Amino acid sequence: MPPVSARLPVFPWDRLEPYKAQATAHAGGVVDLSVGTPVDPVPEIVQDALAAAADSPGYPTVWGTAALRAAITGWAARRLGAQGLGDTNVLPVIGSKELVAWLPTQLGLGPGDRVAYPRLAYPTYEVGARLAGAEPVAYDDPTELDPAGLKLLWLNSPSNPTGRVLSKDELRTAVAWAREHGVLLFSDECYLELGWEAEPVSVLHPEISGGSYEGIVAVHSLSKRSNLAGYRAAFLLGDPGVLGELLQIRKHGGMIVPGPVQTATIAALGDDGHVALQRDRYGRRRAALRAAFEGAGFRIEHSEASLYLWATRGQSCWDTVGELAELGILVAPGDFYGPAGENHVRIAFTATDERVDEAVRRLK
Repeated sequence: MPPVSARLPVFPWDRLEPYKAQATAHAGGVVDLSVGTPVDPVPEIVQDALAAAADSPGYPTVWGTAALRAAITGWAARRLGAQGLGDTNVLPVIGSKELVAWLPTQLGLGPGDRVAYPRLAYPTYEVGARLAGAEPVAYDDPTELDPAGLKLLWLNSPSNPTGRVLSKDELRTAVAWAREHGVLLFSDECYLELGWEAEPVSVLHPEISGGSYEGIVAVHSLSKRSNLAGYRAAFLLGDPGVLGELLQIRKHGGMIVPGPVQTATIAALGDDGHVALQRDRYGRRRAALRAAFEGAGFRIEHSEASLYLWATRGQSCWDTVGELAELGILVAPGDFYGPAGENHVRIAFTATDERVDEAVRRLK
């Protein structure tokens, strides 16, 4: 039996290790702007909720507590404008990456089925298709796809890696096209609360969905907006038929968000203050890094939302990675996200204020 890993590309971050070692050897230490991992404290209100729930000896449920489902639907109504959501429209998941990687398999997709995602995209969309044995298909415009055999369509707005935000018209058109052709649409909206030069909109908003959740599901995560990457707290919202089927499968698989994390999620979704504070932190870092990289000859493209700057100097991404590593600055090569990114790099502004200031100093 051939190993399943043979279906997959080389894990992209392994290719960056020599450059990470080079950057780490810099006299002033590495400024790591490659992985968009949070570095700021978990909000106290969330830490307190987690600690209070620490005595949790029993099994939690895959569907989550009634209080968690209410917190999710309440947040979605307040923040996304999604009205009329109930318990059947909600499913907690163990971080969004797990969901993306295993969704095609859990949907029963396989050989002969196709999974589509943006040409510049988070690599796990492709990985998920390959794990299921389905065909991965990259697109520029989803409505130009051949719908034959297409079972799953991924949208990603704001985009990782580019930070591009899809307009209301683009979202409406994609939803209408998917429904017309019977294609299930999943919208990865994990950066939705981090808009800078645009206001991202969810596919669940009534102006996009038409007031119906048929055939659409939105993916959300607390990793970025609440610094909870270590908690693996995420959830799905949308079509109750799709989520009900996933719930049954995940029950059998024991894919359960830990009880204390469920309680912490409730606290995080109920508090908008810490989100505003974190946005302010990221906004300052973004402004400083953008000015510094533009001053060093980079052109910033898109980047109107998310935690990244999508940048180019018109050369191979690996040449850029190497030149920055000599300064002790580590960034992600654009071809991690598809061949279309071969002349770009992704710059995360998730480093501490001190490290961001150091990067600015080195770029001068």
